Parts: sequence; structure tokens; C-alpha cells
Amino acid sequence: MNKEKIGLIIFAISAVHMIVLGWLSSWWIMALRDLTLAQINETIWVTDGALFLLWALSIPLGALFAGVGILLYTGSKGSRIWLFGIGVFLIILLVQLLPIRTHYPPIFGIGGGLILASFLGILWYWAKKCTILEGDAKTGADFQLAGYVFFLIAMWYLCGELGGQFWEAFSTGAPDSPVSIMIYLVLGWLFHFLGHYKSTQTTLK
Repeated sequence: MNKEKIGLIIFAISAVHMIVLGWLSSWWIMALRDLTLAQINETIWVTDGALFLLWALSIPLGALFAGVGILLYTGSKGSRIWLFGIGVFLIILLVQLLPIRTHYPPIFGIGGGLILASFLGILWYWAKKCTILEGDAKTGADFQLAGYVFFLIAMWYLCGELGGQFWEAFSTGAPDSPVSIMIYLVLGWLFHFLGHYKSTQTTLK
């Protein structure tokens, strides 16, 4: 079996894993939202159990292996695949193991500045690339631009939702529904998908 087929198999297994254990299982867990922590821990979703841990890591690890699979499928160099797989895994591990229990506003301020700088840099290089594109590739790039914009908007409102609970003025208020954030995230991912789909039509013709 060649590397491309192995990559396709890994990608497919990762996709099924994320859909079943990540997305579909989340609907099951949401049905428990009115239970107390003690009541939840009386179900199979006990928070220190193996099943809950598998669910919590389903998307991060699934995304990692999906990335490895798609790199194999595209025939990337082995060194690049190993660098991607080990690098992403170590970052996930490091972030999960960080002993952070206190809210540090400056970290979020610095992170927000880096996100904004990255956004502006992406748009700058997007513009340079877009000037040489035509047809479907140009349309695909426009979809990707819309995706970038919606992602940044989602991050802005997500920052407010996550940070508001640490403000004395807002900590006692009823939490707002994050539906608007979900809409922006869905639109961002959707436009990125449309962008990649449309931009590949030229190479597939």
C-alpha cells in the first residue's frame, strides 16, 4: 500500500472519529446540561473517566491525525510530516498541561494583539497573491477573505464572552448566549471551505 492510500485511510478514520466521538457525542453530553456535577458523575460521562477524556481530546487529536493523513495523501516529504505531527502534538500536550489556574488579563491582551497582527499580515499577503489569480482561483480567494474576516469577528466577541466573567461589574449578570459567536465561526469555516473548493477548480479542470 502506497503512502497516498495510507494517508487517505488515516484521514478517513480521523474524520469518522471526530464526527462520532466529537460532534455526535456532544449532542449526548448536551442532554445532561441541566444536571449537577454530582449527577453527571453518576452517568457514563463521569468527568474523570476514560470516556470523558476521549471526548475532550477527540477534536484536538482527530484534527492532528487528519492533518498527518492529508500530508501523506499529498505526498509531502517524510521530514515535513514528522515535524508537523510531533510539533502539533507537543503544542497540544504543553497547552493541556500548563498549570494555569489564575486569570492573567495581559496574556489575553498580548494574544489579541498577535491575532490582530496576524490577521492584517494575512490580508496583506492575500492581496499580493490575489493580484495574480484569475477565474475560480480568484473567487476562491474572495471566499477565503470572507472567512478570515468572520474568524476575526468571532475571536473579538469570544474574547468578550470569556473575559466578562472576570469583571466584577459583569460577573453577577446572566451569561449571554454565544449563538452570535457560533454563527461567525460557522461562516468563517464555511467560507474557507468554499475558498479552497473554488480555488482548486482551476487545477482540476
